[in-house]
Amino acid sequence: MALKINLCIQNFLRALPRARATDSVTSPSVSYACKANPSFSANAEALKEVQGSVEKLELLKQKIEHVGIDCVDLCTVGQYNNVYCPKCRGGQSKERSLSLHINQDGDFAMWRCFQVSCGWAGQAFADINKIGQYNSQGQMTEDSLELEPLGEKLITYFGKRMISEDTLRRNAVVQSSHDQAVIAFPYRQNEVLVGCKFRTIEKRFWQAKGTERWLYGLDDIDEAAEIIIVEGEVDKLSMEEAGFRNCVSVPAGAPQKVSTKRVPYPEKDTAFQYLQNCKKYLEKVSRIILATDGDPPGQALAEELARRLGKER
Repeated sequence: MALKINLCIQNFLRALPRARATDSVTSPSVSYACKANPSFSANAEALKEVQGSVEKLELLKQKIEHVGIDCVDLCTVGQYNNVYCPKCRGGQSKERSLSLHINQDGDFAMWRCFQVSCGWAGQAFADINKIGQYNSQGQMTEDSLELEPLGEKLITYFGKRMISEDTLRRNAVVQSSHDQAVIAFPYRQNEVLVGCKFRTIEKRFWQAKGTERWLYGLDDIDEAAEIIIVEGEVDKLSMEEAGFRNCVSVPAGAPQKVSTKRVPYPEKDTAFQYLQNCKKYLEKVSRIILATDGDPPGQALAEELARRLGKER
């Protein structure tokens, strides 16, 4: 950014045939130069634009630092940066668990702590008229979700789909009983519960409050060089029955069709946020097999995933 400013200033001064470098931009000589040399006006506008960007980024930086996030000066704009979380300081491992992203324009920032016992997240805007949002999520537990072992009815249901009790047990598939017993698919990262998705036999779905968007079965692809991505939790269990444990499922349904627009920036790509959340797992994978459904939405999901993960893989 500093280099860009300096170049604009140099061009700005070269365009002053009758002005001195010490003249202010409102002096008569500068006004004369604008009329005499059209490129002067263009350079002046470029300088003004860059200065505006710097001021905007500085304001955003102040807002980020105000909530306790350090190392803003070391962050790269347009990329995800790992810094220390001011809430948990990286937990027992003392790792840089907070992922901070400042968009390319320097007017928006978002962050999330990936320590499962913390989960602090928020966003900030350079625009003084926009208010940032912050939240802190406590650790989710089986007790808080009132989960219990699968009953005979649901075990029989899975058995008819050729999914064994061993596979159900290894994936910690359980149930939640209120008006009726419903299937509960716990989402885990490093064996810690980070979310839960519920499903009735009639295929009605919902998620536990506070569930983050992750791939289902994430621990099964840790350190894997080749993985399979399927469209649902039951598909992931079926893949395991077929001998493939290196499989994960997307947490949400498939789009109706492939978007004709460019892939959004990560901070705006809300429908596929789970890919960014699982980035540290996915970036180590050299080959990805997309085994989505064969219907139009399933094929659209495969195409959207390929656009984001890289078709070369």
